Amino acid sequence: MRVLVVEDEQLLADAVATGLRREAMAVDVVYDGAAALDRIDLNDYDVVVLDRDLPVVHGDDVCRKIVELGLPTRVLMLTAAGDISDRVEGLELGADDYLPKPFAFSELIARVRALGRRTTAALPPVLERAGIRVDPNRREVSRDGKEIQLAPKEFAVLEVLMRADGAVVSAEQLLEKAWDENTDPFTNVVRVTVMTLRRKLGEPPVIITVPGSGYRI
Repeated sequence: MRVLVVEDEQLLADAVATGLRREAMAVDVVYDGAAALDRIDLNDYDVVVLDRDLPVVHGDDVCRKIVELGLPTRVLMLTAAGDISDRVEGLELGADDYLPKPFAFSELIARVRALGRRTTAALPPVLERAGIRVDPNRREVSRDGKEIQLAPKEFAVLEVLMRADGAVVSAEQLLEKAWDENTDPFTNVVRVTVMTLRRKLGEPPVIITVPGSGYRI
Protein backbone atom coordinates (compact mmCIF):
# COMPACT_ATOMS: atom_id res chain seq x y z
CA MET A 1 0.00 0.00 0.00
CA ARG A 2 1.33 3.46 -0.93
CA VAL A 3 0.55 6.26 1.55
CA LEU A 4 1.25 10.00 1.53
CA VAL A 5 1.49 11.67 4.95
CA VAL A 6 0.82 15.43 4.84
CA GLU A 7 1.44 17.09 8.20
CA ASP A 8 3.21 20.36 9.05
CA GLU A 9 4.29 19.17 12.51
CA GLN A 10 7.44 17.43 11.30
CA LEU A 11 8.02 15.30 14.38
CA LEU A 12 4.47 13.96 14.20
CA ALA A 13 4.65 13.45 10.43
CA ASP A 14 7.92 11.53 10.66
CA ALA A 15 6.63 9.44 13.58
CA VAL A 16 3.48 8.52 11.66
CA ALA A 17 5.53 7.63 8.59
CA THR A 18 7.91 5.46 10.62
CA GLY A 19 5.02 3.61 12.21
CA LEU A 20 3.27 3.00 8.90
CA ARG A 21 6.50 1.71 7.35
CA ARG A 22 6.75 -0.81 10.18
CA GLU A 23 3.36 -2.04 8.98
CA ALA A 24 4.90 -2.78 5.54
CA MET A 25 3.48 0.31 3.84
CA ALA A 26 5.36 2.52 1.38
CA VAL A 27 5.21 6.05 2.79
CA ASP A 28 6.12 9.47 1.42
CA VAL A 29 6.06 12.55 3.68
CA VAL A 30 5.53 16.25 2.96
CA TYR A 31 5.00 19.16 5.32
CA ASP A 32 2.74 21.57 3.41
CA GLY A 33 -0.21 21.52 1.03
CA ALA A 34 1.67 22.68 -2.06
CA ALA A 35 4.17 19.84 -1.74
CA ALA A 36 1.25 17.44 -1.29
CA LEU A 37 -0.29 18.55 -4.58
CA ASP A 38 3.06 18.06 -6.33
CA ARG A 39 3.35 14.48 -5.00
CA ILE A 40 -0.24 13.64 -5.93
CA ASP A 41 0.50 14.75 -9.51
CA LEU A 42 3.55 12.45 -9.65
CA ASN A 43 2.51 9.32 -7.75
CA ASP A 44 -0.49 7.05 -7.32
CA TYR A 45 -1.42 6.83 -3.65
CA ASP A 46 -3.88 4.46 -2.04
CA VAL A 47 -4.37 6.71 0.98
CA VAL A 48 -3.47 10.30 1.89
CA VAL A 49 -3.23 11.03 5.61
CA LEU A 50 -4.00 14.75 5.47
CA ASP A 51 -3.72 17.34 8.21
CA ARG A 52 -6.39 19.96 7.73
CA ASP A 53 -4.52 23.05 8.93
CA LEU A 54 -1.60 23.13 6.50
CA PRO A 55 0.65 26.01 5.43
CA VAL A 56 0.99 27.27 1.83
CA VAL A 57 -2.10 25.38 0.59
CA HIS A 58 -4.80 24.52 3.12
CA GLY A 59 -5.69 20.88 3.65
CA ASP A 60 -9.26 21.57 2.56
CA ASP A 61 -7.99 22.66 -0.85
CA VAL A 62 -5.78 19.58 -1.15
CA CYS A 63 -8.81 17.41 -0.40
CA ARG A 64 -10.93 19.26 -2.96
CA LYS A 65 -8.23 18.78 -5.60
CA ILE A 66 -8.10 15.01 -5.03
CA VAL A 67 -11.87 14.86 -5.43
CA GLU A 68 -11.83 17.07 -8.55
CA LEU A 69 -9.22 14.84 -10.20
CA GLY A 70 -11.44 11.81 -9.67
CA LEU A 71 -8.60 9.83 -8.15
CA PRO A 72 -9.26 6.50 -6.39
CA THR A 73 -7.07 7.82 -3.56
CA ARG A 74 -8.78 7.78 -0.16
CA VAL A 75 -8.34 10.69 2.26
CA LEU A 76 -8.01 10.34 6.03
CA MET A 77 -8.24 13.86 7.42
CA LEU A 78 -6.49 14.75 10.67
CA THR A 79 -7.24 17.82 12.75
CA ALA A 80 -6.94 19.17 16.25
CA ALA A 81 -10.58 20.25 16.06
CA GLY A 82 -12.81 17.48 17.32
CA ASP A 83 -16.25 19.10 17.21
CA ILE A 84 -18.93 17.25 15.27
CA SER A 85 -19.42 20.28 12.99
CA ASP A 86 -15.72 20.16 12.03
CA ARG A 87 -15.92 16.46 11.27
CA VAL A 88 -19.02 16.92 9.14
CA GLU A 89 -17.39 19.79 7.25
CA GLY A 90 -14.31 17.70 6.53
CA LEU A 91 -16.37 14.79 5.23
CA GLU A 92 -18.45 17.11 3.08
CA LEU A 93 -15.25 18.33 1.42
CA GLY A 94 -14.73 14.78 0.17
CA ALA A 95 -12.63 13.20 2.92
CA ASP A 96 -13.34 9.48 3.35
CA ASP A 97 -12.61 9.38 7.06
CA TYR A 98 -11.77 11.75 9.88
CA LEU A 99 -9.51 11.32 12.92
CA PRO A 100 -9.17 14.05 15.58
CA LYS A 101 -5.86 14.67 17.33
CA PRO A 102 -4.57 13.28 19.60
CA PHE A 103 -5.20 9.78 18.29
CA ALA A 104 -4.15 6.25 19.13
CA PHE A 105 -1.67 5.01 16.57
CA SER A 106 -3.36 1.60 16.44
CA GLU A 107 -6.57 3.32 15.37
CA LEU A 108 -4.74 5.29 12.67
CA ILE A 109 -3.29 2.08 11.24
CA ALA A 110 -6.69 0.37 11.27
CA ARG A 111 -8.33 3.30 9.48
CA VAL A 112 -5.55 3.55 6.86
CA ARG A 113 -5.82 -0.18 6.13
CA ALA A 114 -9.61 0.02 5.89
CA LEU A 115 -9.37 2.92 3.43
CA GLY A 116 -6.69 1.13 1.43
CA ARG A 117 -9.02 -1.81 0.88
CA ARG A 118 -11.56 0.57 -0.63
CA THR A 119 -9.23 1.65 -3.47
CA THR A 120 -9.55 -1.77 -5.13
CA ALA A 121 -12.27 -4.31 -5.74
CA ALA A 122 -13.71 -5.64 -2.51
CA LEU A 123 -11.57 -8.42 -1.04
CA PRO A 124 -11.84 -10.29 2.25
CA PRO A 125 -9.70 -8.95 5.14
CA VAL A 126 -7.70 -12.20 5.11
CA LEU A 127 -6.21 -13.14 1.72
CA GLU A 128 -5.83 -16.79 0.72
CA ARG A 129 -4.45 -18.34 -2.45
CA ALA A 130 -2.36 -21.39 -3.36
CA GLY A 131 -2.10 -22.46 0.28
CA ILE A 132 -0.82 -19.01 1.31
CA ARG A 133 -2.75 -17.13 3.98
CA VAL A 134 -2.06 -13.41 4.56
CA ASP A 135 -3.67 -11.40 7.35
CA PRO A 136 -2.63 -7.75 6.77
CA ASN A 137 -4.17 -6.49 10.01
CA ARG A 138 -2.25 -8.95 12.17
CA ARG A 139 0.82 -8.98 9.89
CA GLU A 140 0.66 -12.78 9.80
CA VAL A 141 1.60 -15.11 6.93
CA SER A 142 1.29 -18.87 6.77
CA ARG A 143 1.55 -21.61 4.16
CA ASP A 144 -0.49 -24.76 4.65
CA GLY A 145 -0.91 -23.80 8.29
CA LYS A 146 2.80 -23.18 8.97
CA GLU A 147 3.65 -19.65 10.10
CA ILE A 148 6.22 -17.72 8.04
CA GLN A 149 8.20 -14.71 9.27
CA LEU A 150 8.69 -11.98 6.66
CA ALA A 151 10.52 -8.67 6.63
CA PRO A 152 8.30 -5.59 6.02
CA LYS A 153 9.16 -5.26 2.31
CA GLU A 154 8.69 -8.98 1.73
CA PHE A 155 5.30 -8.75 3.40
CA ALA A 156 4.38 -5.71 1.30
CA VAL A 157 5.29 -7.45 -1.97
CA LEU A 158 3.38 -10.59 -1.00
CA GLU A 159 0.30 -8.54 -0.06
CA VAL A 160 0.32 -6.76 -3.44
CA LEU A 161 0.63 -10.08 -5.28
CA MET A 162 -2.14 -11.65 -3.20
CA ARG A 163 -4.47 -8.71 -3.77
CA ALA A 164 -3.94 -9.10 -7.53
CA ASP A 165 -5.84 -12.42 -7.20
CA GLY A 166 -3.79 -14.28 -9.79
CA ALA A 167 -3.25 -11.36 -12.18
CA VAL A 168 0.26 -10.41 -13.28
CA VAL A 169 1.89 -7.56 -11.34
CA SER A 170 4.78 -5.77 -13.01
CA ALA A 171 8.04 -4.94 -11.25
CA GLU A 172 7.15 -1.26 -11.71
CA GLN A 173 3.82 -1.76 -9.94
CA LEU A 174 5.53 -3.55 -7.06
CA LEU A 175 8.06 -0.74 -6.79
CA GLU A 176 5.21 1.79 -6.77
CA LYS A 177 3.20 0.04 -4.06
CA ALA A 178 5.89 -1.35 -1.76
CA TRP A 179 8.67 1.29 -1.82
CA ASP A 180 8.67 5.05 -1.33
CA GLU A 181 9.80 7.75 -3.75
CA ASN A 182 13.41 7.68 -2.53
CA THR A 183 14.01 4.26 -4.07
CA ASP A 184 16.10 4.18 -7.24
CA PRO A 185 13.73 2.98 -10.01
CA PHE A 186 16.67 1.25 -11.72
CA THR A 187 17.60 -0.83 -8.70
CA ASN A 188 17.18 -4.61 -8.61
CA VAL A 189 15.49 -4.43 -5.19
CA VAL A 190 12.24 -5.92 -6.51
CA ARG A 191 13.97 -8.94 -8.02
CA VAL A 192 16.02 -9.54 -4.87
CA THR A 193 12.98 -9.21 -2.60
CA VAL A 194 10.93 -11.61 -4.74
CA MET A 195 13.80 -14.09 -4.71
CA THR A 196 14.04 -13.95 -0.90
CA LEU A 197 10.25 -14.17 -0.59
CA ARG A 198 10.16 -17.26 -2.80
CA ARG A 199 12.75 -18.94 -0.61
CA LYS A 200 10.85 -18.18 2.61
CA LEU A 201 7.53 -19.39 1.16
CA GLY A 202 9.13 -22.74 0.34
CA GLU A 203 8.51 -25.46 -2.20
CA PRO A 204 6.87 -25.82 -4.60
CA PRO A 205 7.28 -22.17 -5.70
CA VAL A 206 4.03 -20.19 -5.73
CA ILE A 207 5.38 -16.92 -7.19
CA ILE A 208 5.61 -17.34 -10.93
CA THR A 209 7.75 -15.09 -13.14
CA VAL A 210 5.98 -14.08 -16.34
CA PRO A 211 8.81 -13.11 -18.74
CA GLY A 212 8.60 -9.52 -19.88
CA SER A 213 5.53 -8.85 -17.71
CA GLY A 214 6.12 -9.41 -14.00
CA TYR A 215 5.02 -11.83 -11.30
CA ARG A 216 1.86 -13.58 -10.19
CA ILE A 217 0.64 -16.08 -7.61
